[in-house]
Amino acid sequence: MKEWEYISGSEEATQSLGKALGEICIAGTLILLQGDLGAGKSVFARGVARGLGVDNSIPITSPTFTLMNHYEGHLDLYHFDLYRLSDADELIEIGFDDYAYGRGVALVEWPDKMEDDHAAALWLTIARIDQTQRRLSFLATDEHHQQLLQCLIKQTEL
Repeated sequence: MKEWEYISGSEEATQSLGKALGEICIAGTLILLQGDLGAGKSVFARGVARGLGVDNSIPITSPTFTLMNHYEGHLDLYHFDLYRLSDADELIEIGFDDYAYGRGVALVEWPDKMEDDHAAALWLTIARIDQTQRRLSFLATDEHHQQLLQCLIKQTEL
């Protein structure tokens, strides 16, 4: 496992880090976002979408009432919000595994509802430090996501 922590000083910096990640994602990437309401999960997701080439004119919003939004870019983004998920079996019904390990990038808010603490993924916990600062704690649990995280770390050092 590989871990990394990043302190963001603004919403723009959080979105920029998400964009940097989106730019280096490959098909089959699974990003699991954890954090309290208002921590910045959707801001980070917006950045990932822009990095994947989703047009700037398309609003990126949390799919709280639909479970998933699909955005087309050079890689498709499947943005899940499981906050209102009542049963993990619902994920099977919507074909979650096809999206999560398919030809696009899957980004999941509230992954604890999946009931899978060991998913091969890039886990990200966003915590509010103060009004503007956020602590982004990354954990890559398999080789693919460890390499992705290593590339992201190198990009932020430039």
